Amino acid sequence: MNSAEMFCHQCQEAAKNTGCTVRGVCGKTSDVSNLQDLLIYALKGISAYNLEAKKLGINTNKTDRFITDGLFATITNANFDKKEFVNRIKTALYLRQEIKEEVIKAGGKVEDINNDSTQWFADSEESFEEKAKLIGFLSIENEDVRSLISLITFGLKGLAAYTEHAFNLGYEDEEIYTFIQQALVDTLDATKTADDLVALNLKAGEVGVKAMALLDKANTSTYGHPEITKVNIGVGNKPAILISGHDLKDMEELLKQTDGTGVDVYTHSEMLPANYYPAFKKYHHFIGNYGNAWWKQDKEFESFNGPILMTTNCLVPPKPSYKDRVYTTGAVGFEGLTHIEINEDGTKDFSVIIEHAKKCQPPTEIEKGEIIGGFAHNTVLSLADKVVDAVKSGAIKQFFVMAGCDGRMKSRDYYTDFAQALPNDTVILTAGCAKYKYNKLDLGDIGGIPRVLDAGQCNDSYSLAVIALKLKEVFELNDINELPISYNIAWYEQKAVIVLLALLHLGVKNIHLGPTLPAFLSPNVVNVLVENFGIGGITNVEDDIKMFLG
Repeated sequence: MNSAEMFCHQCQEAAKNTGCTVRGVCGKTSDVSNLQDLLIYALKGISAYNLEAKKLGINTNKTDRFITDGLFATITNANFDKKEFVNRIKTALYLRQEIKEEVIKAGGKVEDINNDSTQWFADSEESFEEKAKLIGFLSIENEDVRSLISLITFGLKGLAAYTEHAFNLGYEDEEIYTFIQQALVDTLDATKTADDLVALNLKAGEVGVKAMALLDKANTSTYGHPEITKVNIGVGNKPAILISGHDLKDMEELLKQTDGTGVDVYTHSEMLPANYYPAFKKYHHFIGNYGNAWWKQDKEFESFNGPILMTTNCLVPPKPSYKDRVYTTGAVGFEGLTHIEINEDGTKDFSVIIEHAKKCQPPTEIEKGEIIGGFAHNTVLSLADKVVDAVKSGAIKQFFVMAGCDGRMKSRDYYTDFAQALPNDTVILTAGCAKYKYNKLDLGDIGGIPRVLDAGQCNDSYSLAVIALKLKEVFELNDINELPISYNIAWYEQKAVIVLLALLHLGVKNIHLGPTLPAFLSPNVVNVLVENFGIGGITNVEDDIKMFLG
């Protein structure tokens, strides 16, 4: 691992756009970063035996879910708890042995499953830390191979996140689990060429579309299709709980358990789209959304006054002044915070948070008004005739997909300026927390169609793909790239990576990524993406708008 204490280059804020080597910009310590790498290595060992078990008809659901959840826990800003990763690695080694023994009992051959990830064993924190220094990304000497393996690994993390949200609602697909595990094993195959790894990344995009479709089905079958909704961004006068992250199952349980308790519920950041689902609108104590994107939570959690439930990333290491009010669940973790575990029957008990909320002051108001959203594919397709007429008449000249993530960097103000500078005959299609750069601007509408159409969370980028494919069909085009749609996407973490791979699989070209291209892309890999897919970066608002509008 060279002389660096750690090496993490998975997010957009990687130090010097190269990699964090002492401490993560996110706040992740070097030991946690290294243990995350080792957990993934252990998951590769389980995967090797798991794939053989599947061939033999052995039920692998327990290990499937463990692998998926383990990948999710290593995503940026999800879990900072060192003890949690030590325990996960110990469990991983136990499960690896368990599934290996099941394969042997079923008559399977394990002699051919013989690589270091399937054989190494240690049982102490010190041994884990030593092993972790040997298996990180810098152990891959070839820069281009390292780049492509990084790309697939980070795509798998995003894929695992969406897969976990779906299985939390009872929706699973064996093919997705199998692909994740085969791809993990393939990253250890020294015979894989750069072309093989490019193909593997594109396959990840194909499976990413499948996973996002599965999650969309899970969400809409359970809670109804999102509806056009005006969301209150002011506050009430009762004590309240703030729920952040992405997991709608946690949202449902929290609303049920707080009903009639005198405690209100507000969404934060990526949980905002929960306001659009019909099933949640019956709860009168569901007041609206509080605050903005994840990176402002150090101020907004302070002023909220009540407890906060983090269901997924993105968690900013909490300040001592409000740390006792932050609770975690699922893949999220931070030393010193109370973690809500899942019960054997699949439920969670949020009573400790509810009782905490009753002792707190109501939220301090930080803004007033409403924001509009709920433009997922079902809603937009119901407006298809209106949209098509607007395009044909010239009222709408261009759509801009500005999905993705927000972040701390000042350079991200570009996206606010870009949205404001777009001509009045353009419409922004968005999903993910990137929306917070412009969803509170008064950009008006075009014939009743708002100029910012929010499809929902980052995983709802699937909706934007469905919309594009439907428009391609309506306009009888042969190529999705003939549509008047431009892609100017802000990225931050690994869920954005699987969305990018999914768009590439669907044949979308000329996607622009910012505020920087990923640190893990080598110059040669960037050239491949440019030559084959037209991937580009951003420059400045004026020049970029001229470029996009031709």
